[in-house]
Amino acid sequence: MAAMFGGIVGQEPENTRYDAQISVFGSKLQNKLEQAKIFMVGSGALGCEFLKNLALMGISCSQNGKLTVTDDDVIEKSNLSRQFLFRDWNIGQPKSTVAATAAMAINPKLHVEALQNRASPETENVFNDAFWENLDAVVNALDNVTARMYIDSRCVYFQKPLLESGTLGAKCNAQMVIPHLTENYGASRDPPEKQAPMCTVHSFPHNIDHCLTWARSEFEGLLEKTPTEVNGFLSNPSVYVAAARTAGDAQARDQLERVIECLHGDKCETFQDCITWARLKFEDYFSNRVKQLTYTFPEDSMTSSGAPFWSAPKRFPRPLEFSSTDPSQLNFILAASILRAETFGIPIPDWAKTRNKVAAEAVDKVIVPEFQPKQGVKIVTDEKATSISSASVDDAGVIEELITKLEQISKTLPPGFHMNPIQFEKDDDTNFHMDVIAGFANMRARNYSIPEVDKLKAKFIAGRIIPAIATATAMATGLVCLELYKVLAGGHKVEDYRNTFANLAIPLFSIAEPVPPKTIKHKDLSWTVWDRWTVTGNITLRELLEWLKEKGLNAYSISCGTSLLYNSMFPRHKERLDRKVADVAREVAKMEVPSYRRHLDVVVACEDDDDNDVDIPLVSVYFR
Repeated sequence: MAAMFGGIVGQEPENTRYDAQISVFGSKLQNKLEQAKIFMVGSGALGCEFLKNLALMGISCSQNGKLTVTDDDVIEKSNLSRQFLFRDWNIGQPKSTVAATAAMAINPKLHVEALQNRASPETENVFNDAFWENLDAVVNALDNVTARMYIDSRCVYFQKPLLESGTLGAKCNAQMVIPHLTENYGASRDPPEKQAPMCTVHSFPHNIDHCLTWARSEFEGLLEKTPTEVNGFLSNPSVYVAAARTAGDAQARDQLERVIECLHGDKCETFQDCITWARLKFEDYFSNRVKQLTYTFPEDSMTSSGAPFWSAPKRFPRPLEFSSTDPSQLNFILAASILRAETFGIPIPDWAKTRNKVAAEAVDKVIVPEFQPKQGVKIVTDEKATSISSASVDDAGVIEELITKLEQISKTLPPGFHMNPIQFEKDDDTNFHMDVIAGFANMRARNYSIPEVDKLKAKFIAGRIIPAIATATAMATGLVCLELYKVLAGGHKVEDYRNTFANLAIPLFSIAEPVPPKTIKHKDLSWTVWDRWTVTGNITLRELLEWLKEKGLNAYSISCGTSLLYNSMFPRHKERLDRKVADVAREVAKMEVPSYRRHLDVVVACEDDDDNDVDIPLVSVYFR
C-alpha cells in the first residue's frame, strides 16, 4: 500500500501531503470567491443560468463580496420556456430583480444587487470609474454585438477580465478576455451575415424569407416610422422644416411626401376610413405593383446578354384579385385596419376583430379605382442595363413646394393632434402585429407562387427568433464558470485559459488557448491594446509633446472626443501650446469632466524619427 502511494513506512504518505495542499488551496480559493466583486450584464437565458451557477459556487457570499447584475428588460411570456428563474406571475417584472431574488433563494448568503440600467455611454454616471475600478471580473450574458463591444471597451479601459459567452441554437462559445494576456473581444469580428439584395426583396422574391423581410419593413414604415415622422413635425414644425431645408436631398423629400400623404391623402377619421386605407393598400401592393412590374418586364423579356429575364431564381408574378370570401385576405384587411386605427386613436368596433358578414360588407363598400400601368417607371433590378433612367429632380425646389403644402395641411388639424406609432411586438398574440406581417408575407408569396407559412412560422422568421436550447446554454455558462475559478485564483498564464466553441448538433468541440494581444514595439518600448499611458499633473499641451518626445515620439496631432485640440499643420494651434490640456479641452471640445472622474483622455498621433506613423496607447491626463 505504501508503495502504491510512493511513500516509505514510517513517513507521511505523499497523497496525504497532497490532500493537505489541495485543502489549503481550496480554502484560499473559496475565500477569494466569497469576496469577489463581479459585474454581470444581462439576465436573460444565459444570465439566469449564470446566476444559478454563481450562487451554487458561493460567489460573493461575504459582506466584502458583491455581485451586481443589470438588465433594462422586463419578463415576457415567451421568455419562460428558456429563462428558468422566471415564472408566470413574474411577467412584466424586471428581469434582473426577479433573477437576483431567485438566486438568493438558491443561496441565501449571496450578496447581490439588481439594477435596471442598460450598460451604455448614457449610464456612465451609474457605472462610473469607481465602480469599474472596484471590480474583480465582468461576466457578459448579452444577446447583441453592440452591447458586447461596449462592455469590451470598458474592460479594456479599466483592465478588467471579461468572460464572454454566447449561444446560437445548438452552438455555444466561451471566450476569455484577460488583461495583458489575451486579445480583447473586439480584436476579431465574425463576417457579416449574408443578406438578400434589396432589389430581390422588393421586386423579385423567391422564398418566404424574402417575403417576410419585406413585410417587416413595410409594417415598420407604415405603422411606426411614418407616424413618428408626423409627430416630429407636429411637435416642432419650425425645427422640422429647417432640417428638411438644410438636408435638401431625396431622403428629405421622401420624408415630407410620406408625412403629407399620412396627414392628407391617407388621413383616417373613422374606422371605415381605416378599412378603405387597408383595402387600397392591398390593391396597391398585391395587384397594381405586380401589374406595373410585369408591364415593365413582360414574361418574355430578355436581359442585355440575351438570356430570359425571368429565369431562376426569379419568379414571374401574378396579380391577386381581392375577394372578401377569402379568409386570409379578409383577415389581413381587418388586422391592418385595426392597427391603422390605433395610430390615429380611432375606436375599434367589436365586429372588426372577428371575420363575419358585417366585416365583409364593410370591406366590399370600398371603391377601388382602376389601375393603368405607366411607361418609363424605374424598377431597380440586378441588371443595370434594364433600369430605365429617370430625369434628375430638383430636390430643393420640390422640398419648398412640399413644405408649403405641409404648412397648409397642419392648419386644418385639430389642436393637440398627434399619432401613436406602433412598435413591432412579436410576443403578444392579441395585438394583431403578426396577423398583419403574416398577411403581408403570404399575399406576396401568392403573387410569386411561393409556399405560404402559418403565423407561428412567420413569427420565428420575422421576429428573428433563434430557438434556445437549454443544453447549449448550460454548457456555455459551465465553461465560463470553470474559467472564472482561474480568473479569481489569479497568477495564471495565457496557456492556462481556454476558449471553447461547441456545436452539439454535429457534435463538434473545439477547445484552444486564447490568442495573445498584438504587441507594438518602438525602440525599447512595447505595448498592446491593454495599455494606457498616464500623465499626472495639470500639464500644458507643450509639456505633453515634450513628454512624448522623451519616448522618441514626435506628436503632430492631439484630439479629445471628436474635437482637434492641436495639429502642427495649423499655425493658430501653436497659440494653444502653453495652455493646460484640460482648459483647451473645455473650450474646444466642450469637454466638462464629471465630478467622479479625475482625468481626461486624449488621442495622440505620432511619428518616429523616420516619419513613420506609430500607433500609441490612449493617453490619460490626470489633472485632479
